[in-house]
Amino acid sequence: MRNHTTVTLFILGLTDDPQLQILLFIFLFITYILSITGNLTIITLTLVDPHLKTPMYFFLQNFSFLEILFTTTCIPRFLYNISNGDRLITYKACFIQLFLTNLFGVTEFFLLATMSYDRYMAICKPLHYVMILSNKLVCGRLVICCWIAGCLVIFPPASLGLELEFCDSNIIDHFLCDAFPVLKISCSDTWFLEQMVFTVAVLTVIGTFLCVILSYTYIIKTIIKFPSAQQKMKAFSTCSSHLIVVSITYGSCIFIYVKPSAKDEVAINKGVLVLTTSVAPMLNPFVYSLRNKQVKEAFTDLIKRISLISRK
Repeated sequence: MRNHTTVTLFILGLTDDPQLQILLFIFLFITYILSITGNLTIITLTLVDPHLKTPMYFFLQNFSFLEILFTTTCIPRFLYNISNGDRLITYKACFIQLFLTNLFGVTEFFLLATMSYDRYMAICKPLHYVMILSNKLVCGRLVICCWIAGCLVIFPPASLGLELEFCDSNIIDHFLCDAFPVLKISCSDTWFLEQMVFTVAVLTVIGTFLCVILSYTYIIKTIIKFPSAQQKMKAFSTCSSHLIVVSITYGSCIFIYVKPSAKDEVAINKGVLVLTTSVAPMLNPFVYSLRNKQVKEAFTDLIKRISLISRK
């Protein structure tokens, strides 16, 4: 951020209605606690249960970690603003929040594509899967590549965003510092940056989504060839949780970000982003735990261990 920028503080806000603020605070607080609890539970289970030491659960563990980072970057600040009635955020804090939320979000997309590749290898190339992805070093490198890809995607528009000037309005029509609402109030020429953000969003979301679609196209073709119905059901069950999470994540993001201009109306997007940053991260661990037999068994075993320790 340049020192001669006239605006040094922004005002955040989703609504000025006191009653709606109370409802939002309660809603976001509950969903945040459930999200953190659920994702921490997934991480704990994948760390302590020997049956969950597979590549699929290693990637799930990292995905849950990303969800915790993402929601923690978004929600606590807004809860603080509502509880204290202080909607101010500094210029630097706004940029950091914008950068981190986009970095974590983009990295999630690459990780979801990696998880679909993991399922493709497990079902379509089982022998190669044992040889390649059973190596923890390979899985670790894939996760690191997701983070590097996220950084490479975010850095170009972020570096241009440092050059923006804000001189007329400092009111961000959102509950967090998001790209389009921030661009909307800038007095700089934002056309090129808007096009870059739009291009980055399309390439990231559509590109990783095509990887997911391609993986599951091969997966479905392979499952159809399985001789028994039991084998088909077992193969589909290992993919169903991931498909639900993919649908939630991609659906909400495509609705919000694939837009050509920051000058478009953001009112609907505010509500959708509230759900994206609160409900989706809360649902994901429940989707994996309720639809996955191994996770349910690991959770039951963990509860039994805890109860035995507490009795002693």
